Amino acid sequence: MSSTENRRGILCAGNWIIDHVKIIDQFPAQETLVNILSQSRGTGGAPYNALVDLAKLGADFPLEGIGLVGADEDGHFIVDDCNQHGIDTSGIRMTDSAPTSYTDVMTVKATGRRTFFHARGANALLAEEHFDLESSNARIFNLGYLLLLDALDIVASDGTTGAARLLKRASELGFKTAVDVVSEDSDRFVAVVTPVLPHIDYFIINEFEASKITGIEVKKAGSIDFKALSEAAAKIIAAGVRQMVVIHCPQGALAHCADGSECFKGSVDLPRECIIGTAGAGDAFAAGFLMGLHDEKSVEECLRIGACSAAASLSDSTCTGGMLPLSECFKLGEKYGYMKMS
Repeated sequence: MSSTENRRGILCAGNWIIDHVKIIDQFPAQETLVNILSQSRGTGGAPYNALVDLAKLGADFPLEGIGLVGADEDGHFIVDDCNQHGIDTSGIRMTDSAPTSYTDVMTVKATGRRTFFHARGANALLAEEHFDLESSNARIFNLGYLLLLDALDIVASDGTTGAARLLKRASELGFKTAVDVVSEDSDRFVAVVTPVLPHIDYFIINEFEASKITGIEVKKAGSIDFKALSEAAAKIIAAGVRQMVVIHCPQGALAHCADGSECFKGSVDLPRECIIGTAGAGDAFAAGFLMGLHDEKSVEECLRIGACSAAASLSDSTCTGGMLPLSECFKLGEKYGYMKMS
């Protein structure tokens, strides 16, 4: 077992996805037509997005990936793209049993709001035996997205899941663990997510996911209720998360620590014309926040890095195309300021 102090780097695992992003003029009702204004191919999935974002931010520590992709054009594209960004791909395996997962991301030009049509593909086969954690000396092990990893999400008769066992093993090896979930509109959150919570150090989610996990409505009349947001974070800590729950939303983010302390940070107050797409904002925030954690920054500074990283992401329709070096991300915060968290 290696202590966290002797470790360096971030290992990201879970969903590896190719996003086929289409900018449309409006979202259609069934059996009606809309216009596709432009289209592009981009990164998708928590590990792929976070690692590419970290590389573009200028992370000066090792970046590693674990996952399962198809032995097809999209799978080779993922591996080649990661190699070009200096990401260790030795943990990304190819399979002939399923195609590389992909998502059609429909983004409405006027609002930036997006809707996802997802083919689960090879990610559905990713299981505990695909994780060689012992060979990694990374400090942080980041897993996502729960609820979109079929084999790891299976709830056993004793109430545990593959993800819970995997995170327990990572903790025993000396990793700090971080987890994200997908914004699925279902009743599976409690069954799938609850067994994992005691094995998480940093739980980074959005306001929708916080409500689904806790049953606390944090969005009322279209606005975030920040008192309810705090209550949801505290409830998740009480359910077992060891160090910190971070809940981000369009207005900003809350970090709630196990000792009860809290820190809020507003999002960068970008003009509407600067926002091209929102598909990668959550993963960009998580990447920036984890970068700060790895480098032992204060919670407040981690939130600032996350906010500025998310702001850069908004400038492109793909998940990672808009990411900039961290110094350039900070300039966005300096230029436009931050939203009020109230």
